[in-house]
Amino acid sequence: MKKVVVGMSGGVDSSVAAYLLKEQGYDVVGVTMQIWQDEDETVQQENGGCCGLSAVEDARRVAHDLGIPYYVMNFKAEFKDKVMDYFAREYLCGRTPNPCIACNRYVKWESLLKRSMDIGADI
Repeated sequence: MKKVVVGMSGGVDSSVAAYLLKEQGYDVVGVTMQIWQDEDETVQQENGGCCGLSAVEDARRVAHDLGIPYYVMNFKAEFKDKVMDYFAREYLCGRTPNPCIACNRYVKWESLLKRSMDIGADI
């Protein structure tokens, strides 16, 4: 049985993907990337979205309901280096960087993939 790591945001798309993969017989592991910095819990909850604690709780609840393992992986250093520092450098040079593109490329599709393979994921 192939092990699949599913990046779970707590939203519908990732939740349904995890469900369908499990139904197809894969060994599914849910993960959420911790990319937020060390803000006050109230600030994190107010901002929500893919970076907030509410997303972690939603994903954790879905994983529990599906009966799959769930982990939060710390990507704060990668996020700071590849997204926040990049954004600040570009902005100070008068450019209009898109932090989501940098996050997708370097954090989601590079760092998450590597860490997933490191824990034995096939896919």
